[in-house]
Amino acid sequence: MYAAIRGQWGPAAVVAVVGLFLLVFLVLPVVNVIYVAFQDPNTGALTLINFVDFFRTSLFRESSINSLYVAAMAVVVSSCFALPLAYFTTRFNFKGAILIQTLGIIPLIMPPFVGAVAMLLLLGENGSINLLLDEWFGFTVPFMEGLNGVILVESIHYFPFILINLSAALNNIDRSMEESAQNLGASGLRLFRRIVFPLAMPGYVAGASLVFLKVFDDIGTPLLLNVNNMLAPQAYLRISSIGIADPMGYVISVILVIFSLLALWTSFLALRGKDYATLQKGGGGLMKRDLRPWEKAACYGVVIFILLLVLSPHFGLMLLSFGTIWSFSVLPDGYTTAHYLQVVSSSFQFVSNTLLYAGLAAAIDVCFGTAIAYVVWRTKLIGRQWLDYIAMGAVAIPGVVLGIGYLRTFYEFNVPIIDKPLASWWVIIVVALAIRRMPYALRACTAALQQISVMLEEAAENLGATKARTVRRVVIPLMAGGIVAGFVTSFATAAVELSTTIMLVSQESDAPLAFGIYEFMQSAAGRGPGAALGIVAVVIVGITTYVSHRFIQRKATQRAPAVTVVPGV
Repeated sequence: MYAAIRGQWGPAAVVAVVGLFLLVFLVLPVVNVIYVAFQDPNTGALTLINFVDFFRTSLFRESSINSLYVAAMAVVVSSCFALPLAYFTTRFNFKGAILIQTLGIIPLIMPPFVGAVAMLLLLGENGSINLLLDEWFGFTVPFMEGLNGVILVESIHYFPFILINLSAALNNIDRSMEESAQNLGASGLRLFRRIVFPLAMPGYVAGASLVFLKVFDDIGTPLLLNVNNMLAPQAYLRISSIGIADPMGYVISVILVIFSLLALWTSFLALRGKDYATLQKGGGGLMKRDLRPWEKAACYGVVIFILLLVLSPHFGLMLLSFGTIWSFSVLPDGYTTAHYLQVVSSSFQFVSNTLLYAGLAAAIDVCFGTAIAYVVWRTKLIGRQWLDYIAMGAVAIPGVVLGIGYLRTFYEFNVPIIDKPLASWWVIIVVALAIRRMPYALRACTAALQQISVMLEEAAENLGATKARTVRRVVIPLMAGGIVAGFVTSFATAAVELSTTIMLVSQESDAPLAFGIYEFMQSAAGRGPGAALGIVAVVIVGITTYVSHRFIQRKATQRAPAVTVVPGV
């Protein structure tokens, strides 16, 4: 009995530490935002007057409708990009499928607001494409006008969420289901509409809900495109221009949280009561067939068109980073490396800050993600599931809401050593990034732990290993793949985060890369250096992700235990 009680002390201590962290830096700031939204600014009494004022204001009503419209249309347009790429690469035999999948994920490593500037230069009213259309055919197309521009930029940036999840779902479909449908006469579009896509619905809904939430949360893209009549930009503008005491900023934050929760609830309802399980025989995935020459040409044409469109921000950003002047012309007037020299000489602190912040945040995420996964799936502690629910709840909290909550909660809390408010210390940026990205690492670590048989841990303990030693020498090395995936995902997405950091940067010396790029992009003169900084961000995320993956994987391989499992033991 004593050993059993002692064995619970470790997990209980982990629950206490992780629970306190989530309580202080997630639950408390969000609750504070909600409380202030219902508080009378004059008397302090609880009231609904702030929400009444919100719905009476035409700007806020319009912003609510616009945010919902942009997020919903971004899901539609993202689906148009992702569906062909996912289906063609999983259904047909043709060269370049892996390359197509890889190129399709690249847009995720660029901040969407950076892509917005490049898209303006290519598809804007006086962009390259419209200048050519006007010269050749005498008309222009409003690709980037108003909300259309926001939808296009957000769709190009976030469609990989649908591509990744849908491709995985298509690869898990039992091919016997497709064979049965074909034997009954289904083929072509009917086969896809009635059999293939419904079976892949869980993956599609997972990706689509992520797109909706990310678009709904984005601040930088609408602001750079001069579209302020949306909820997230309005929340930021109210707090930054009027002040932290303005109740409308908190009301908008509560509305953002409600819409985010409704989106997650809707995705849950879309799958509830339906069975998507299949019995795989001899390997999963759709049957791959060879294409006729005209079919192959059509598929390649669609794929190339989509890839050119979704990668166009990268091409535009590259040209802008080397261009001298690019205005009212198809291409820059000249090329120079001065923008990169300026970044190295005067703006390198943005790079170093990002490596520090994103690296620390990702390390926190994988440590806490591993701890939560182990407590939930390997212990019997009462209430352990709530740790998982609260950590995953960060998905539904927009970045601007978390930033406002930190300003309200921690601005009066002075850190003794540095004698300054916690809300203005760079550490709070690391904490915010860790909270925002913890769900990604948690899901990766949970998936890795679920694939490890508990028999391996029991075998180690039967040989005399303590629980702590078993976790350190057996469980962690076997979870290395999931830990790597969680670290890489958290780092890559935290490195380009703006929605939260734009609220928490108190001085330029503490600013991360995304904030620096946003500041540069505010003026025409700064767009060249801003583009160079954007290219640096893409390169850093790519290289650091690769190096981290190789380093951690090598360490995991060196430490992986050789365990023999005897059947029946």
